[in-house]
Amino acid sequence: MASKGSFKVYVDGQEGTTGLRLFDYLQARDDIELLRIDSDRRKDPVERARLLNAADVAFLCLPDAASREAAAMVENPDTCLIDASTAFRTDPDWAYGLPELDDGQRDRIRASKRIANVGCHASAFILLVRPLVDAGLLPADYPLSAFSLTGYSGGGKAMIAEYQAALDEKPNGGDRLSAPRPYAMALGHKHLPEMQQHGRLAQPPVFSPIVGPFLKGLMVSVPLQLSHLGAGTRAEDLLDAYRAHYADEPFVRVWPFEDIDNLENGFFDVQGANETNRVDLFVFGNEERVCLVSRLDNLGKGAAGSAVQNMNVHLGVDEMTGLSI
Repeated sequence: MASKGSFKVYVDGQEGTTGLRLFDYLQARDDIELLRIDSDRRKDPVERARLLNAADVAFLCLPDAASREAAAMVENPDTCLIDASTAFRTDPDWAYGLPELDDGQRDRIRASKRIANVGCHASAFILLVRPLVDAGLLPADYPLSAFSLTGYSGGGKAMIAEYQAALDEKPNGGDRLSAPRPYAMALGHKHLPEMQQHGRLAQPPVFSPIVGPFLKGLMVSVPLQLSHLGAGTRAEDLLDAYRAHYADEPFVRVWPFEDIDNLENGFFDVQGANETNRVDLFVFGNEERVCLVSRLDNLGKGAAGSAVQNMNVHLGVDEMTGLSI
């Protein structure tokens, strides 16, 4: 077991939503020495570069352009970068930070000093479709649609403040923010490139995200016509593919077909995986049509929890250290 402070870790962008959540995870670890930057030097490139190069693992919780700038500051070949932006998620020189992707992904994450943490919507989507494509059940050129419902924390500090102010003023609704709000209506969401590439799809899905008036929790649903899959494909065949793909995955739970424990009076609980690093996978529907559903905590497995999991894999410590299921 690693001794106290065995690994030096720095979070660049520690004031953002993901950065703050990462601190929650890391401060509880006795094998981590957190490198901190003085608040008045957060934008000092010299001090940031010093800390980035002093770290065994540095998390980049920054906008895309700032992440690219930070990555260029690192000259220490032993510093591992785990980037939470979309800047490097389809870059072949960066390992994609989804250990459950396939049998070799943990080896790639372990060997690489550049890891692109997966997006929240993308994580839920890819974990649904990739096993079915790999198993030959879902054609790569299937015209997929996907819908995502997420808590407002996914929009960062500004959106959190906006929602909390509105809900404090009108806790029983009545404000425009009390209703779900679809967005990315031009169908060009920033997660689409990784969804297509790592889902092994011939084209990106038609993706419709919606933000709801709750802090966190995320579900992605993908409707399928079974008659458009292989002849005779049943809902249970899709579940069998999930069970085979995720048989040894501690953070993925595959639920039985039409699981009633997750349908209270017919309604699905989007927040049922909150405060965990777990992904729940479901297949709902009938003999003709099904709806694939994945659920996760968008600040956990969808962001900071996933980043910690990738760090654990890379450092060779128990993957579940500091994380819950």
